[in-house]
Amino acid sequence: MQFIDLPTQYQTYQSAIDAAMNAVMQHGRFIMGPEIAECESELATFAGTKHCITVSSGTHSLEIALRALGIGPGDEVITVPFTWISSSEVILLVGARPVFIDIDASTFNMDLSQLEAAITPNTKAILPVCLFGQLPDFERLNAIANKHGIPVLEDAAQSFGATQNGKRSGSMSTIGSTSFFPAKPLGCYGDGGALFTDDDELAVAMKAIRTHGGTERHRHTLVGTNGRFDTLQAAVILAKLPYFQDEVDARGRIGARYSDLLRDVCKVPEVAYGNTHVYAQYTVRLPNRDGLAAKLKEAGIPTAVYYPKCLHEQPVFAHLEHQLGDFPESERASREVLSLPMHPFLSEADQDHIIAAVKAS
Repeated sequence: MQFIDLPTQYQTYQSAIDAAMNAVMQHGRFIMGPEIAECESELATFAGTKHCITVSSGTHSLEIALRALGIGPGDEVITVPFTWISSSEVILLVGARPVFIDIDASTFNMDLSQLEAAITPNTKAILPVCLFGQLPDFERLNAIANKHGIPVLEDAAQSFGATQNGKRSGSMSTIGSTSFFPAKPLGCYGDGGALFTDDDELAVAMKAIRTHGGTERHRHTLVGTNGRFDTLQAAVILAKLPYFQDEVDARGRIGARYSDLLRDVCKVPEVAYGNTHVYAQYTVRLPNRDGLAAKLKEAGIPTAVYYPKCLHEQPVFAHLEHQLGDFPESERASREVLSLPMHPFLSEADQDHIIAAVKAS
């Protein structure tokens, strides 16, 4: 059994993917080929934003966005400690300081009741993480940010395809960032990511920073980096994108079925009002997480833990001088979460087998 079934996905769309990649091999423009602009146009249309800038990874997209916002030494960026390290390592990379606030226990997203108290004169951005596939309350979040004149950078690496009150993830704030890592809801066959914005000036800046700080060859106006998306990977995204909404719908159905049938034996994901959920990971909570994982492994069922330690427990953030107990909901989640197999091609029979094994454990 696959935890994320990429082989079946490839076999399903093989003719379209092979044709798209072969076209790149034929024209030979492997860096910034015509598929890049086409991919950016299609993704912007899908997300509902004016601009899309594709980049080399989801991590790089966050760093480029922070640099475009002018964030650097002495600045603070508010985010959460229960997430993958990318969300905060990029803050350190630009010389700023991560300021953590706890998560909401029901959604795993930023606890917005703690947000305003964390804002200081040094706060230059808010970086919410749409963990596991759904969005925090952006109406409330943006209202707080706007009150204080602070931009919001949405980390939509796990939520691309999800919606809130009809608007798509990536379009909810000043800048949206996503990842095309193969295991993500919309993945390529390597690393990749994208940035979304309606702000013309930010779009120009992010495009320049992606390409060594310039939009014209041999003219560098900003300190940039090599953050370009490979043309072959853009071709893969273009081939997959026509099927993506069907996959999003399938994820929603499979996730809802899991929840209906597991609600009596463990804490299942809650979908907030107005949200859809893409279940990048279908994640349950239970006190004996490790025991269940071991029994499922014996039954041939793969599982994963996202994430066994919070960021304030990682040595690289020791200088922030946090202690265990500072973020109780994040710490509790890290000890209780377990992700079950989830992908759009999960059969009902396989799902029944998983559910039965969870209930028997």
